[in-house]
Amino acid sequence: MAIPLIRYRPARATGQVSARWGVLFGRLIAPLPGDYPSTGEVVRAGRLAAAALTAADATVPLDEVRVLPPVTGNQQFLCQGVNYESHVRESGLDPADLPFNTIFAKAPSCLSGPYDEVVRPPHVRLLDYEIELGLVLGRDLGAGTEVHAERLHEVLAGVTIVNDISARDVQLPQGQFYKGKSYRGFGPAGPLLLLLEPEEWRRWPDLHMRLTVNGELRQDAYCREMLHPPHRTLTELSAMHDVRAGDLVATGTPAGCALRAPGRLATFVMRHFVSEAAKWRLFVKAAQRDPSYLQPGDVVELSIGTDDGQLDLGKQRTIVAAGT
Repeated sequence: MAIPLIRYRPARATGQVSARWGVLFGRLIAPLPGDYPSTGEVVRAGRLAAAALTAADATVPLDEVRVLPPVTGNQQFLCQGVNYESHVRESGLDPADLPFNTIFAKAPSCLSGPYDEVVRPPHVRLLDYEIELGLVLGRDLGAGTEVHAERLHEVLAGVTIVNDISARDVQLPQGQFYKGKSYRGFGPAGPLLLLLEPEEWRRWPDLHMRLTVNGELRQDAYCREMLHPPHRTLTELSAMHDVRAGDLVATGTPAGCALRAPGRLATFVMRHFVSEAAKWRLFVKAAQRDPSYLQPGDVVELSIGTDDGQLDLGKQRTIVAAGT
């Protein structure tokens, strides 16, 4: 049975109070014995202790803690782009022209809790959201590790919810994914790191992703729609560089983002008659009129789980705030 692991700190804690890990039972947390400073350490050495906890051990009210991201800041934050056909097409691209797996990274310092504010930097006007399934490594992957679809449990520990917040007016005009997606707070994660049993890993395609803004459903898709599934992505990553236990891989987003490709006529005109700099000025100016982009005060809610409720990653809820 899946283990809903949670990382937290007392809500009224002062000074440098160490974060704790626990297992969530309803609205109560059963503290995990021992000290695990990183996600890598808890998935390597804490799983058996977590599995041994029961509801009788749950003594910490969820309402009295601050829930932290289940991935610590000393882990890699790796990402896949355009990994859903629906998102490829809404971006104005043809999946046939993108046979490769688009991989990039976000700064781990952008990780934030599932209920923390998302602060829009003062110079950003096109703030976008992206619901993604996050995979958390259960062991190190060295050079040339081949991961098989039916053996994900041998390399992965669990799954979590990720919101890949993006400043589109930085990312696109400057051509910098890392810069446009790595501001502090641009990586809400959690609330749970759901540790899966071997047989439960077969159900990752059934995970249903939903994102709403102010109650309006914006994104609604199943993880089975991925173009590049986890086993192939992990194999490709290990061929490039080392991946460590506790590292996070965000697997891409489906259609429904605020970002949309301009119409065919506008695309043709900008491609053939407008300079590159002018093209992006026009894009930003037009996009600022689109109410889909996040504004201060907006409430963003994300959930991922199977429709039968057997696997439930919880619900993430953040409010957008204006930066100063």
